[in-house]
Amino acid sequence: MNNQPPFILVDGSSYLFRAYHALPPLTNSRGEATGAIVGVVNMLRKLIDEYQPEHMAVIFDAPGKTFRDDLYPAYKANRPPLPDDLREQIEPLLAIVKALGLPLLVIEGVEADDVIGTLARQATEQGMHTLVSTGDKDMAQLVNDQVTLINTMTGVIADRQGVMDKYAVWPEQVIDYLALMGDSADNIPGIPKCGPKTAAKWLAAYQTLDNLVENADQIKGKVGEYLRANLEQLALSRQLTTIDCAVSLPCQVETLRPEPANIPKLKTWYQRIESRRLLDTLDTASDTLAATDDAAATNEPATLAVQYDIILDTTTFATWLEALQNAELIAIDTETTSLDVQQAELVGVSFAVEVGKAAYVPLLHRYPGAPDQLDKAWVLAQLKPILENPQLLKVGQNLKYDLGILANQGIELQGIAYDTMLASYVVNSLARHDMDSLAKHYLQHTTIGFTEIAGKGAKQLTFDQIPLEQAGPYAAEDADITLRLHQAIWSKVAANPRLETLFRELEIPLLSAIARIERTGVIIDSELLQGQSAELAKQLHQLEQQAHTLAGHVFNMNSPKQIGQILFEELKLPVVSKTPKGVASTAESVLHTLAADGHALPDVILQHRGLAKLRSTYTEKLPLMINPNTGRVHTSYHQAVTATGRLSSSDPNLQNIPIRSAEGRRIREAFIPQPGWRMIAADYSQIELRIMAHLSEDPGLCQAFAEGADIHQATAAEVFAVDNLAAVTRDQRRAAKAINFGLIYGMSAFGLAKQLDIERKAAQTYVELYFSRYPGVKSFMDQTRTQASEQGYVETLYGRRLYVPDITSRNQNRRAAAERTAINAPMQGTAADIIKRAMLSLDVWQQSTQPALHILMQVHDELVFECTPEQLESYSAEIKQRMEAAAALRVPLVVDIGVGDNWQEAH
Repeated sequence: MNNQPPFILVDGSSYLFRAYHALPPLTNSRGEATGAIVGVVNMLRKLIDEYQPEHMAVIFDAPGKTFRDDLYPAYKANRPPLPDDLREQIEPLLAIVKALGLPLLVIEGVEADDVIGTLARQATEQGMHTLVSTGDKDMAQLVNDQVTLINTMTGVIADRQGVMDKYAVWPEQVIDYLALMGDSADNIPGIPKCGPKTAAKWLAAYQTLDNLVENADQIKGKVGEYLRANLEQLALSRQLTTIDCAVSLPCQVETLRPEPANIPKLKTWYQRIESRRLLDTLDTASDTLAATDDAAATNEPATLAVQYDIILDTTTFATWLEALQNAELIAIDTETTSLDVQQAELVGVSFAVEVGKAAYVPLLHRYPGAPDQLDKAWVLAQLKPILENPQLLKVGQNLKYDLGILANQGIELQGIAYDTMLASYVVNSLARHDMDSLAKHYLQHTTIGFTEIAGKGAKQLTFDQIPLEQAGPYAAEDADITLRLHQAIWSKVAANPRLETLFRELEIPLLSAIARIERTGVIIDSELLQGQSAELAKQLHQLEQQAHTLAGHVFNMNSPKQIGQILFEELKLPVVSKTPKGVASTAESVLHTLAADGHALPDVILQHRGLAKLRSTYTEKLPLMINPNTGRVHTSYHQAVTATGRLSSSDPNLQNIPIRSAEGRRIREAFIPQPGWRMIAADYSQIELRIMAHLSEDPGLCQAFAEGADIHQATAAEVFAVDNLAAVTRDQRRAAKAINFGLIYGMSAFGLAKQLDIERKAAQTYVELYFSRYPGVKSFMDQTRTQASEQGYVETLYGRRLYVPDITSRNQNRRAAAERTAINAPMQGTAADIIKRAMLSLDVWQQSTQPALHILMQVHDELVFECTPEQLESYSAEIKQRMEAAAALRVPLVVDIGVGDNWQEAH
């Protein structure tokens, strides 16, 4: 599940025309037309309320000609002039859009479609999901895995399958589809008598317009004659229908952020158009924002009353020290030179003990003219008893980071009671949990941005270089806002006893346990990786030579343009799909299709790409990540990222280290224990299937696990009515395994058929047989869907709530995806909670007995350790016992233990 709000692109011109034609011709008392304005504003508000976008733009067509008029002077020549009552609404509408705080783009020389296509492409390149709100069928050509369309009037979402369902062509075929049909409204010539059904039928048969043209003589009947008689104009039609996704724009995606609305201006406009309903929304907005009159008058967010101290003398420091010693709760934050805990220098510390009052103690600001600061060692010595006192409770925002920074100074932070990031995560894992977002959401306050005081890009200052008159308020605000956020969020946690237990007994203590794992790090055999990197370089060279031989000449393996020219122009391979600009695609999915059809060059290119990624991401990069002080790699674990509660990691991302390919598995050989020690890998066996058995209470599934049977073999025996487990064939077990895991992830009969390469009807029979043998599973799935639909969320075994926003969506595809998520989430989330409980149990044991053992990594359902050879057997037994005791299920939890001299050998 993606917890980031989408980048919203609104086709304002489409909104305008649709609102004008869909709504009655409203006017105000002056006789001025207002219907389109009201309609567009309501659609914008509905869209914003539903998606709460952080990046958004509203795009309108600019008046005047575009490049398409130069290509074809008759372009849109048949269109009548705008009705006067529509034209007069445009300027007021643009002013209202600006007053709403929405980025507005009107770019001359191109159409709104081209601006939207360009921004969607930029967002895709940055890994952002884009939602284009439009009613224009031309936009369907932009749809891909990261770009979807929404029709705000109907609420219908169109992803790739949605485009196919509506038009009977895939998004990459839409340009050809439009070119064949033409467009009378835009005066684009097409093939006479070629309507939607004919165009879709031709593209289903020939895939692309080029292939159709090459086989035009095979098209029978009158429409075939029309096709052949009008072939010459197809190139122009395709050019006119192709959205230009490379328009030069005066902005970047990251700058397109909604700003606070200008309430006075909106009030003036809404009064002018005499919309009581829109005026009422301003009253609601004012109540929600809790904005002051002054803030509204100046179009600024509500201002917080504050008193922030910058402590440069011992007297002020002593006053604050006393306040800290007597505080019920201390909000704490550290300022450093880097986000890397292991490398960062401590620059200063900030505190707050009551709302609105905070202090910053600078320790290492070193810019020209910096004032004298209190001695760092002395300050930390004074603070150490307070920070290490477990009776003095602390709260922070992402305290794991501050804990690590203070540990570098010899201070063991204790008394960690709350963390606003984790509290927000427990309340709703789908929300954004950074301080800036939380402050906007809960406090309606815009915090001081780091780039405001440090700058951007290569010239960005580290915190020690920032003048205190800027650094002080920034740092003190962090502590103050943390305290305010705690008060705002904690009531939501405390209102649910299960959530409070989850927070207090799991997430908060785990924070310290994870910090210790990060601090331990893991040793990487850089020489081994260098050797692997050299071997990969040789393999890449060989593949390159092989590719050149197959192509008949040298070419750049990293150039999609050159690859496309060779595959589709020189070798005449079939074009599987096209880019939005009409160019034959060389995407990985295309190469896989071609390779599966027996074409050698695409297969070689795929091999080359895979090995190149391995080399650049792992064998080359991992040695560079070794900390020079510890000789180890220290990943960062994140508790508040995934929707299900699972930990994620970065720098390096341990969850993504490949295991399926032989070359990928060799990467794990480079993860080794310290000299003389051994590595232990402890992995939960089929934990999500066991959780499914527990939650569903299905007798057959529970019995199979209780008897320690091979669950896939047992399932195969049930589904295929095999009396003797030994008689189950390999293919039957493979099918049963696909069903077992497929059902967990909501796989349909269609998906199962594709995975097993069988007919859909046969796959449907397998699913029906499975449910007839395991009726409890079917009942659990049905109940979970119902529960999710009724309350909007599902829960793990331990009460973690997993929200499913689209569970009541009117769009069938979105609702079906949400139902799959609802079924899977309790199992994934419970598995996440169980391994966290295991980590906590092992950390408690480690802290209390100080065994010669280190927890090195947590990856999916696996924990990795290093220990002395003498204690290998006893520690392995302790690990297994604690991990298997982390949850009491109706079926046994089983942990597989492996031992070796490296991670791969132990795994």
